[in-house]
Amino acid sequence: MARIADDTDFEMLKYLVDDNEGWTLELSKANTEVWTRPVDGCNFHMVKINTLFDDITSDTLFDVLHDPDYRRVWDTHMLAMSCPPPLKPRDFVLLRSWLDTGPLGEQMLISRSVTHHDWPPRKGYIRATSHLTGFVLRSRGEKCILSYVTHCDPQGALPPWLVNKVTHTLGPRMIKDLKKAALGYIAWKSTQENYRKPWRFPEEMSLPRISLSEFHSIDNKPAEENATSENIIKNINGKSNKE
Repeated sequence: MARIADDTDFEMLKYLVDDNEGWTLELSKANTEVWTRPVDGCNFHMVKINTLFDDITSDTLFDVLHDPDYRRVWDTHMLAMSCPPPLKPRDFVLLRSWLDTGPLGEQMLISRSVTHHDWPPRKGYIRATSHLTGFVLRSRGEKCILSYVTHCDPQGALPPWLVNKVTHTLGPRMIKDLKKAALGYIAWKSTQENYRKPWRFPEEMSLPRISLSEFHSIDNKPAEENATSENIIKNINGKSNKE
């Protein structure tokens, strides 16, 4: 059975975005850094991005990342990831957890791939895997520091070198698109008939609830088939315990 992220997961997410040991700096430009790190037993690198938005608050960015109606406006890959022919498009089934620390000025989101009997792989799509995707937003008044980390496996017959190279390009592009979306969010939201924000106010949730027991983690496969970022997390835990 899958599980909701707890405090330990969010602390580990912060460790991953803050600690640079074992990471390689691939790009540093215009307040944005892109880092990569290999994962034991897996050909696909973990990637993280740190950037400063000097004209966007963390609250606005938090809403942009959550709002499904607005996501359809600015994110063309929300429902599925398109790929140039002859490659097949990818899709995901994700379980998301989030935490808003309020006065501490940190907001975090964690997503991981899960399986569910109502959402089997679709014809014409390859079901990709997100072992870990997370955001850490830190408020600096009217500014915001955004940290993003991901470890994904697109599955299918894609050479790892190509995936790793494309990831270096897509990361900064995603940050650019996210910033543009955040700058337009408040104006867009003010035009909507429904001003609900159920990610902030659970009582506004109108969708039917789904039992957590219906979701299953993908991390029960053999390591050689499904090596995950848990390898790094275990190493970090061991290091932290020694310290």
